[in-house]
Amino acid sequence: MTSREESAETLRRAGHRVTSAKLLVMEALRHAGDHLSATSVIDQVRRDAPHVSESTVYRTLGALRDSRLISETTFGHGEVAYEWLEERSHHHLVCSQCGAVDELSDEVVAGFAKQLSDAHGFNADLQHLAVPGICARCSRDSEAAGE
Repeated sequence: MTSREESAETLRRAGHRVTSAKLLVMEALRHAGDHLSATSVIDQVRRDAPHVSESTVYRTLGALRDSRLISETTFGHGEVAYEWLEERSHHHLVCSQCGAVDELSDEVVAGFAKQLSDAHGFNADLQHLAVPGICARCSRDSEAAGE
């Protein structure tokens, strides 16, 4: 099965109608290997299909996000980034000073979810989590500068 056929099947399983625009958006994200801004997705889609409108891409991103096929993350510097989700859960540590993004393990998040459940009876939906803060490098640099 080709990548495009896999994408079409994924859309069908998620209850979506398969369109060329949806396939182009999915393929852009699926093969990016990293987070993409909506602008980057639009640019990639328009290379193959110049007629696809920005609003179509934004609607498609929203629909794919709502179906949990992609993640939508705000990394603290204004722009939203999108990423294809191979796994159902996906977590990041985001440095608010330098913008570095590191993966956060499912085990850490599962422990946090359990604490929330045990202490508050709250079942958190932590399929995708971005935790803002200051990375180790920026912390060391701040300490070295005497801040």
